[in-house]
Amino acid sequence: MNMNVLWNISYGVYVISSMDGDRPTGCIANSVMQVTAEPATIAISISHDNFTNECIKKENKFAISILLETTDPSVIGTFGFKSGRDTNKFDGVAYEMKENLPVLKDSRGYIICKVIDKMETETHTVFLGEVIDGDVFNESGQVMTYAYYHKVIKGKSPKNAPTYMPDRNDEDKKQVAEKSKYVCQICGYIYEGETLPPDFKCPICGQGVEKFVKL
Repeated sequence: MNMNVLWNISYGVYVISSMDGDRPTGCIANSVMQVTAEPATIAISISHDNFTNECIKKENKFAISILLETTDPSVIGTFGFKSGRDTNKFDGVAYEMKENLPVLKDSRGYIICKVIDKMETETHTVFLGEVIDGDVFNESGQVMTYAYYHKVIKGKSPKNAPTYMPDRNDEDKKQVAEKSKYVCQICGYIYEGETLPPDFKCPICGQGVEKFVKL
């Protein structure tokens, strides 16, 4: 079976948020879809390993922030490659509280859902949520797709993402190696250049040069 065909399914890039008591938390997700119009119903898929999964089950609500191409890549690094169990992901991030849930200001807008059902898979929980609130923050600019994140920002899916797959094949690796020089071992960001500056920080996850390896 050629699993590469799965790379042709379209995805967005979103922050899914909830509350851990009185502390906001969240994670990156790309599997978000509207499944009905009336009432408006959204399905999301969150890994069992994500702390956000536990929080949604306790709160029975979740928020979706729709990221833009102009969203700071460090937002993806924080929400996609760090754990809310031991990190306050919203520290230093501009957000508002809507229906007692945190939503990012640096986004197209937000959707608030109450959980009406869920289904467990081997690795993820699919939450079904009825939309109870939503608004548009920014009508300009393009929403971020996973294709844009992968090709332009040069990131990869977090290992907990439903779409995570190992490197596709040796030919892909060869093509990347011909264009690029150093890759971040944490988030997969690729730095193109002959040398890696000693004070360089990954624009996605903030790691230093010690986390980069030469291709």
